[in-house]
Amino acid sequence: MVLEILEFGFMQRALIAGVAVAITTSVIGLFLVLRRNSLFGDALSHVAFSGIAIGLVVGIYPLWTGLALSVAGALGITKLRQSTKIPADATVAILLSSGLALGILLVSASGGFTLNLFSFLFGSILLVSVNDTLAILVLTGVILAIIITLYKKFMYITFDEEQARVSGLPILNLNYLFVVLASVAAVISMRLVGILLVSALIVMPNITALLFGRGFKKTALISVALSVFSVLTGIAISYTFNLAPSGTIVLVSAATFVTALAGKRIPRRKQVAAATITEEIKKGR
Repeated sequence: MVLEILEFGFMQRALIAGVAVAITTSVIGLFLVLRRNSLFGDALSHVAFSGIAIGLVVGIYPLWTGLALSVAGALGITKLRQSTKIPADATVAILLSSGLALGILLVSASGGFTLNLFSFLFGSILLVSVNDTLAILVLTGVILAIIITLYKKFMYITFDEEQARVSGLPILNLNYLFVVLASVAAVISMRLVGILLVSALIVMPNITALLFGRGFKKTALISVALSVFSVLTGIAISYTFNLAPSGTIVLVSAATFVTALAGKRIPRRKQVAAATITEEIKKGR
């Protein structure tokens, strides 16, 4: 079956784009989960929905318009969070509902849903074009290069923002940079699982990886491995049984989480994971 899947160009593109998206979302998602901001990616995808609707209406490549509006929304909500005392979860809710509402308004004004818009809403990785694949690969490379370069600073901010500020790190600029990276990750993952399931791809592999109680680096590697496994397995199952790839990928990820959950003692493992990661930060690893 593997050789049969690889015979088709659309499946080759689906697998390449899927692996790239799996790696990106798992890496970005780990920071979001540890920051207790798991739904931020979901909110960004809803804002991107509005941008995609704009792109389809005016005839611009929708991935770029979705990315532009998602980044603008993320920067705006981060600025709001910095300048007011509004709780973080409330700002995410504002971003999520406003983005979805604007998207619905644009869709209704343009005469309703189209096939292309549905593919972004529910995911259609089997219809990923060559341009989509190239864009996803380039953006994935940029995100990973920045994360690898600055991961110690992002770790420091994630676990102790006040101490990081005292130590002289440019907290505001790093937070702005991170939300931009999160926006990019959310937008490119929409081609894989759709707007409605983006948060699942960002959150589930990382929650599962945290159950193993390892340090930050090992947790990140486990998360990447689980995410890639879910994507490849989900695509293979969806192709074999003619199922929706997006839903299949998420259900495989959910099954992996349930399996790991059944074999671990959650409270103790979470404490060990947090203690191990904190110790790594103190040692500068």
